[in-house]
Amino acid sequence: MPKRSLALSSMPAQVVAQLKQLGDNLAVARKRRRETRKAWAQRIGVSEPTLGRMEKGDPSVSLGAYATALWLIGRAQAIPELAAPQHDHGALENEVRAAQARAVRKPASIEGRLNQSGDAAPTPTRPPR
Repeated sequence: MPKRSLALSSMPAQVVAQLKQLGDNLAVARKRRRETRKAWAQRIGVSEPTLGRMEKGDPSVSLGAYATALWLIGRAQAIPELAAPQHDHGALENEVRAAQARAVRKPASIEGRLNQSGDAAPTPTRPPR
């Protein structure tokens, strides 16, 4: 018997519920099109039992099978949006925190900045008397 994936056994409840909703929606789409399970499974390229698992939101079914089902109902264009960078709020929050941390630092004095860059002008010296 194959070992069950840790990703599947530690899946958040919210994700499980969302996959179930996706499966329910796919089942409704198939029924509204008056497609049999057999015909729909063939069009997706999966077996009837796998289609049944998909319609229950089984997370062990491949993403490719779900993507093909979405394509069949005209929703494949939504797939890239799922992880679009502009919707990655976690990364945005990290960038804001990093920018805030940089803004808190005390700016270096002009002399300090000049000395760090190596462009410091030589200190004027007085001619000997």
